[in-house]
Amino acid sequence: MAVRPESSAAPTEFREAVAAMHDAVLRPEVLCEEMPAPQRIAPYSSALSADVTVDGDDVGTGRIILLHDPAGNDAWEGTFRCVAYCRCEIEPEMVTDPMLAQVGWTWLTDALTSHGAEFVAASGTVTRVATESFGSMADDGGSAQIEVRASWTPAPDADGVLDPADLGRHVEAWGELLCTAAGLPPVPDGVAVMPSRRGQRGGQPAR
Repeated sequence: MAVRPESSAAPTEFREAVAAMHDAVLRPEVLCEEMPAPQRIAPYSSALSADVTVDGDDVGTGRIILLHDPAGNDAWEGTFRCVAYCRCEIEPEMVTDPMLAQVGWTWLTDALTSHGAEFVAASGTVTRVATESFGSMADDGGSAQIEVRASWTPAPDADGVLDPADLGRHVEAWGELLCTAAGLPPVPDGVAVMPSRRGQRGGQPAR
């Protein structure tokens, strides 16, 4: 059974990694809060959920889960694993773009790279969903979403050491994925990102 991150039974490196997750700086459009983590995938786990809101409208949602197995996991190629999900509204005509899935995956890998979040053993799927309305709902028009499901292993440095504090970079990359998929323009170079709101929709705050 997974142990809560604040428990003294959790390894120090895991508690430090969770603290770094909670300290990650996300854009103000992102409302992030702590959520229950899966209990049976790894000995230790912690999770965050987020909604992207623009002008009062929710345009994207997602979650990121940090898993930790001190004994290591051959499939992970490490002792930590990030599991992320992102779903955002897109323009209906984008669904027919044959490159959309490839572009969606690039949003993730580019975000990790731009935040200096080194990773290995990445895997995942990109799904595009189109919805059309008929009958009495025909006036609602169509809608479309893109979903990115991915997992990756935070990579250690050249000396083979993984600094738990680096996990914040991975959360920030996930936050960038959410904003990019939601169609938000990138933050210009040199412009500071204001901290996002935390835990304002009930539940326990992320920090």
